[in-house]
Formats: sequence, C-alpha cells, structure tokens
Amino acid sequence: MNFKPRGIIPPIITPLTSDGKFNEPIFRQMINFLISEGVHGIFPLGTTGEFYAFSPDEVRQILKVAVEEAAGRVPVYAGANHITTRGVIELVKIAEEVGVDVISVLTPMFVSQTQEELYEFYVSVAASTKLPIIIYNNKPKTNVGVEPTTVARLAKIDNIVGIKDSTGDFTNTEEYLRLTRGNDNFSVLLGRDTLIYAGLAYGATGAIASCANIAPRIAADIYDKYMEGDLKGSLEAQYQLAPLRIATNMGTFPAVIKEGLVMRGFEVGKCLEPIAELLPEQKEKLRKVLKEMNLI
Repeated sequence: MNFKPRGIIPPIITPLTSDGKFNEPIFRQMINFLISEGVHGIFPLGTTGEFYAFSPDEVRQILKVAVEEAAGRVPVYAGANHITTRGVIELVKIAEEVGVDVISVLTPMFVSQTQEELYEFYVSVAASTKLPIIIYNNKPKTNVGVEPTTVARLAKIDNIVGIKDSTGDFTNTEEYLRLTRGNDNFSVLLGRDTLIYAGLAYGATGAIASCANIAPRIAADIYDKYMEGDLKGSLEAQYQLAPLRIATNMGTFPAVIKEGLVMRGFEVGKCLEPIAELLPEQKEKLRKVLKEMNLI
C-alpha cells in the first residue's frame, strides 16, 4: 500500500453548540484554519475530538463534512473506535462510504485483551476494508497496550500502515521503530506532543498532535524544519510547543484544547459533560502560556 502517514496531523476538536450538538460552521472554519497554517492532515473523531460521544449518524455527518471541507488539500484520517470488533467495522464502513483517506483504530477500551486477542482484532479490522489503517496505542487511557512484538507482526499486513504511540514511554516508541525498521510500508507517529523532535530523530514520520489544534504553525515547524535539515529550528519549535502540552494536564482532557481555541477566537464550545470547564485560575495559567507563545 502506497499511503505514507507523515507530518503533523491535528486530531481536530469537535466543536459543539451550547446544547451539545455538532457545530458544522465552526468545524469547517477550524479545518480551513488548520490547513492554512500548514498541517499535513486532519484527523476527526480522535480522543481530542471526543469520539466516544457520538452516534453512528453523527459520526457520518462529522466525517462527511471533514472530507468535503478538506477537499483533497490534505488527507483525512478518521477515528473508528469501539469496544467490539464488529462495532469498529461498522464505523470503518461509514468512514469508507464518506471517502476518508485513512482509518485510526484504538485498542478496545475497558476490556483488557491479551496480545493475541489484539492481534486478531486488528487482523479482522484490516480484512474488512481496503483503506489504510493506523493502530492507535494509548495505554494510559485504555489500560491495554500493543506490545512492540505484536506491532512487528501487524506491520506485515499490507493495509496496516502505521501506529500512533500516545504512551509517552519513549522506550516503547523506540522499540516500535527498531522492530519495524526496514519496512517501508509502516510508519510510527508520535502521540505525545513533547516528543515529536525526538521521534523524528529516531525515524518516526510525524505526529498526531492535539496541541496542533491551538498552535498548528509551531507544531508544523517541528516537522517542516526537521525535514529541511534545520535541526536547531525544529528543536526550538519543539521547545515552544512543550509548555502548551504540559498545560493540557490541567482539567480533564480535552478541556484545555477547547479553552485554548476559545482564547484564540474560535467558538468551539465546551466539552460534553461530565468533562467540566477549566477553573478560573487554570484559565489564567493557560492564557499566560498562550501569550508567551505569541498566540494571543
């Protein structure tokens, strides 16, 4: 399979109206903003996009708008996440029908699968579609991780083209890279925004970076400057982005991402309950970070 995930791909927030409905005009505005700032893809319905909150019909609508608005300017990555294999496949079919470019599939949450169960899960999902698939490893959220030896097995499947590692455990990321090196069909993407530069140095092809919602140009600079050979500039952009990623530890994720966008002038609304709004003192800390980054 020829698709090569690369660059900085924001897992775009899902903007909501005051009554918790999908806000299509603001979503379109966000897509155009991110593309104009130089991101290399958009990724609706990831963790940052509150994927767990939407019905299949809402998923269809969100993905349809994303494909329409991106209009081929950058690839559209779509989250297809569910506890069961059949639930994932149902979402994959919706994503196929609306014309996304690539699917991201999270390890099933709540149930704690064995490595063999995880392997068979991804084999079944891959067999259900011709679309390229990215494995999404986020053990801190799901309590299950895809071990490097399992990833090395899965990397041999033609349409499994990469993995996003959101553990923050760089040894784990390095092992993904080490065990799949030499396989040009497989890419490793960072899911921890403080480690993008380090990942590129080890051979990763980019990052699915939540903070790129708020600071797309700074995040894209990490990748673009690295690829241009400006390692000093790339590292400086990484250092610029780091305080924002650290600030996301305030409140419940992704409250900081949405609040930061509101501060930047995008009426993206709040997260769905039970995620609460940031406290006033947390908002003040975030505002200070964004001012120091020259974003507001």
